[in-house]
Amino acid sequence: MDHWSESEGKRVHDPIFQPRISQNCRRPVEEFCRERSTDAAVTRSERCTWVPGPIIVGAGPSGLAVAACLKEKGVDSLILERSNCIASLWQLKTYDRLSLHLPRQFCELPLMPFPADYPIYPSKEKFVAYLEKYAAQFGICPKYNHVVVRAEYDEKLLLWRVRSQLTGRIEEEVEYISRWLVVATGENAEVVQPEIDGLKEFKGTVVHTSAYKTGCAFAGKRVLVVGCGNSGMEVCLDLCDHNAQPHIVVRDTVHILPREMLGQSTFGLSMWLLKWFPVHVVDRILLLVARTMLGDTARLGLKRPTVGPLELKSLSGKTPVLDVGTFAKIRSGDIKVYPGIKKISGRQVEFLDTRSEDFDAIVLATGYKSNVPLWLKDRELFSDKDGLPRKAFPNGWKGERGLYSVGLTRRGLMGTSIDARRIAHDIEQQLSAEGKL
Repeated sequence: MDHWSESEGKRVHDPIFQPRISQNCRRPVEEFCRERSTDAAVTRSERCTWVPGPIIVGAGPSGLAVAACLKEKGVDSLILERSNCIASLWQLKTYDRLSLHLPRQFCELPLMPFPADYPIYPSKEKFVAYLEKYAAQFGICPKYNHVVVRAEYDEKLLLWRVRSQLTGRIEEEVEYISRWLVVATGENAEVVQPEIDGLKEFKGTVVHTSAYKTGCAFAGKRVLVVGCGNSGMEVCLDLCDHNAQPHIVVRDTVHILPREMLGQSTFGLSMWLLKWFPVHVVDRILLLVARTMLGDTARLGLKRPTVGPLELKSLSGKTPVLDVGTFAKIRSGDIKVYPGIKKISGRQVEFLDTRSEDFDAIVLATGYKSNVPLWLKDRELFSDKDGLPRKAFPNGWKGERGLYSVGLTRRGLMGTSIDARRIAHDIEQQLSAEGKL
């Protein structure tokens, strides 16, 4: 196949040339697509589509935020979403009692605040309703049930080629071609399954928090929750509320902070203090107040890291637990704390401190990970190790050749908003410089 000249290639990338693309410039792309569809080596049914604006992979809050910021600047985009709805993690893989851990003002997406009548910590139902209204307001219509299986930069076409597989139709694939690719699949794309000796042979129920909804089904049962992050702690509290007998595995050190300190949110207080003091000083203040309010957590099996909560978050991305009532249940003995697991035999779990207990169910609150290395064939912006940008925030949002990252900053929805605005501005600047916007 003969590729078009460099000048024609540059034109085909820009939305302003779309009227001419239909007559002249698009022909090489169409020829390329036809070759992809009729090549003898291609066994699947394939279609090829030219996208004049950016391709965004993922219709969670990050993907929606980028699409909205682009739309506000007059740039359309295409969102590919593997599920059948926006914010699929929130809608399909979260427990019923979940709410935002931070006050709503720190979780707003660009260009649209939360409704004034929303509570300080909106429930997941209210947050999803906010996202749906957000998508409607900006006319965002993702292509659902499109699982991206491969994305790579074509050095000859000077374009990104993104291949997606339609859910439920393994033999049917669609290939999209664009000048820009925005990775918005998030830090929580795939569940993390721990390696525990005997877990696969456990005789009771094993469920990851992505499939846990409520403690109703566990009433009267002894349940072991593996993982002491915010999810693990809240699942334990939910189990208590449904008359189960929860136990929690705390393998590592953990920072537990009250969700509110000195009459305001702990996060808001932290942000205010950071305007005046360095991180290590703010950490000392937070830990002093936490010690006053909660006491010594170590005596209950919850040892704190040697590094302060904010510094630890910055270095490793590990978020401190913002307590919503679980710690009181631990202190009262309603929730029992155990160290790491040595092995599992039948229903019996042996812990590292030599204690052994029988359990009816195990809930894995072991978190999620990025899936970017599985489908993106580019190793300059993203790390193979964890699928996150190699450069730390705020420098990990942009790669080479039109590749961008949003929502993988370990900075929550605030980081998402910052990344989304930067990406939209950068693409707008490119088009403006070329006189194409």
